[in-house]
Amino acid sequence: MTYELSREHEEFRRTVRDFAEAEIAPHAAQWDRDHHFPTDVVQKMGSLGLMGLTAPEEFGGSGLAGEDGGFTSLCLAIEEIGRVDQAMGITLEAAVGLGINPILTFGTEEQKQTWLPDLVEGQKLAGFGLTEPGAGSDAGATRTRAVLDGGEWVVNGSKQFITNSGSAITSVVTVTARTGDRGDGRPELSTIMLPSGTPGFVAEKGYDKLGWHSSDTHPLTFVDARVPEANLLGVRGRGYAQFLATLDDGRVAISALAVGCIQACLDMSVTYAGERQTFGGPIGRKQGVAFQIADLQVMLDASRLLTYRAAALKDRMDAVVGAGGTLSAGQVAEFKQAASVAKLYTSESAVTATRIATQVFGGYGFMEEYPVARFYRDAKILEIGEGTSEVQRMLIARGLGLPVE
Repeated sequence: MTYELSREHEEFRRTVRDFAEAEIAPHAAQWDRDHHFPTDVVQKMGSLGLMGLTAPEEFGGSGLAGEDGGFTSLCLAIEEIGRVDQAMGITLEAAVGLGINPILTFGTEEQKQTWLPDLVEGQKLAGFGLTEPGAGSDAGATRTRAVLDGGEWVVNGSKQFITNSGSAITSVVTVTARTGDRGDGRPELSTIMLPSGTPGFVAEKGYDKLGWHSSDTHPLTFVDARVPEANLLGVRGRGYAQFLATLDDGRVAISALAVGCIQACLDMSVTYAGERQTFGGPIGRKQGVAFQIADLQVMLDASRLLTYRAAALKDRMDAVVGAGGTLSAGQVAEFKQAASVAKLYTSESAVTATRIATQVFGGYGFMEEYPVARFYRDAKILEIGEGTSEVQRMLIARGLGLPVE
């Protein structure tokens, strides 16, 4: 089976590529140096329709769902944006996958009407607060608590590494919190929406990160932050299942970002190897260089196919749900396995690709004036965010029926 894109998808890819090369590529290096979050360009991505690719038309979205390939379109957009700037690629990925999609999937009609129009239009951003100082891969160790008091949730705790959580246009952050304890001793986890500006909710100073300098990432603190009981997202006690589903989708989107990174490395390496002269000719005629660049092409093709396959499975599931059908356990398991496989392979390939590209550039690759250095710094987090490589291997092994802990 092949995963060829439709004519509409290819045209959409070209549209996003043109936008990325005109609006992002010329400024990416300066944004990176200044740690600048370009609010105006993020809103332009919204005006182009990139934030609404998975949303129905009633909320201002494209209406591309299920068989129309809305999730595949999102992956293409992330890939093309990430091809010129990984930081803006993750901004788009988080805006849709972590900001919009949980509300779209689990929200009440009132919650959707309240939050989605501005988010889909790209005028506002939403974040998703899961990770804590002592709870990342081990989400069951969540310490943030939410207690009902007089018809309000009172939230106390902290989150870290939360994307799109403290920008000038962030409107809401959905956080996971312990809302009680189950009979078996495990925590009851729920997800609660906290609007920006809620008293007691503070987005702390942004991080000084290794990469993704122009993305918006903050630690969050909650001290007696009170929101209405109606701000519960989905069913109480189902927060764990909700964020697992959110992460499954996010893994495929991160894979798309990794594909963009590998494509950039290949493009830069081919160009440089054809121009750089040593010993009377271009370095690209040396097998030591040419073979490494050939490996980039192999990694790119494999990564792209794994990503498109997982995206196609997601669109297929959305089509079933959209038609009023019920997903089988096998369909869900197939997608989850495909998402983990894609995320693991593409993220590790992206890190390898940036190392190869930097080596091709030699000493120039170590200089910040060349984009390859920025991609080298940006790539590492791909092996960590949305589930580390170790977690992906664990999930893949479990999918094979192995009793791995």
